[in-house]
Amino acid sequence: MSRSSSAAIAARLASATAVTICCHVRPDADTIGSGLALGLALDRRGVDVEVSYPGAEQLPASLAGLPGSKLLCAPAQVVGHPLVVAVDAATLGRLETLGETFSRAETSITIDHHASNPGFGDLDLIDPAADCTAVLVLDVLDELGVALDADIATCIYAGLSTDTGSFRWARAESFRVAARLLEAGVDARKWSRVLFDSHPFPWLSMMARVLASAQLEPAACNGEGLVYAVVDHEALAGMSWEESESVIDTVRTTREAEVAAVFKEGEPGTWTVSLRSKDTVDLVPIARSHGGGGHRQASGYSDTGTADEVVARLLESL
Repeated sequence: MSRSSSAAIAARLASATAVTICCHVRPDADTIGSGLALGLALDRRGVDVEVSYPGAEQLPASLAGLPGSKLLCAPAQVVGHPLVVAVDAATLGRLETLGETFSRAETSITIDHHASNPGFGDLDLIDPAADCTAVLVLDVLDELGVALDADIATCIYAGLSTDTGSFRWARAESFRVAARLLEAGVDARKWSRVLFDSHPFPWLSMMARVLASAQLEPAACNGEGLVYAVVDHEALAGMSWEESESVIDTVRTTREAEVAAVFKEGEPGTWTVSLRSKDTVDLVPIARSHGGGGHRQASGYSDTGTADEVVARLLESL
């Protein structure tokens, strides 16, 4: 690991003729927005660019319309250029099969904002104080002297707006960045609707079922309280995995609980667990104890087993 500045990474990218950009598994708006923003900027400099994420899942509908999608390619089609950049991946494991592409690169660069990231590239730009990875990419683009146009700004905005919960927990600097992005041409009304307020009709029934079965554990977390909900594979029938990502934002509003957890079964017996806290509980040690990571108030991990088993393991660790 080599802690690096945005200027140092920009200097390395400035001399590159071909770059591979790797996003993390089950991509969200921050990893895809960061990857496409960087890809668009390099493409306009004449660099041969490919952007990819691991897994067979289609890109979530809310992200498929982001500018720069022409740069996306399936993992099997990745060439693997001499310079590879990982964006918003807290660990090498989050790149899954693309981790091999990253590891064999002549130069590997990590750009991320997760506090749990130990650094796994030749050059690492890791800043837990940043609200999202997308703003770190913007810092790199500024150092490169790239003009901020509407397409690049839209990709940055996607990462910034989602990772700050539509700016509900954004730092002051993020509002200044957001103003700059809107001035560059971002249609904030459109993208707020696409990213936050658009679901298929069956989502309503799924939410009703999941919320009705939510459980409250007042004694958990040293009496701070835990609320959790389970989204099993059956509940998501006919919908993409992304539709379960919004459940945590509703569950976490429970007044009696400091911590919220949502267990999401992507495939039978295979779960991803989202954790959120409001104020006092640091979630990073909890997530790390289960092989995951993230931020103080937003973390996650993966697990396998039955619903009862994965829930029990979390409760035991609290």
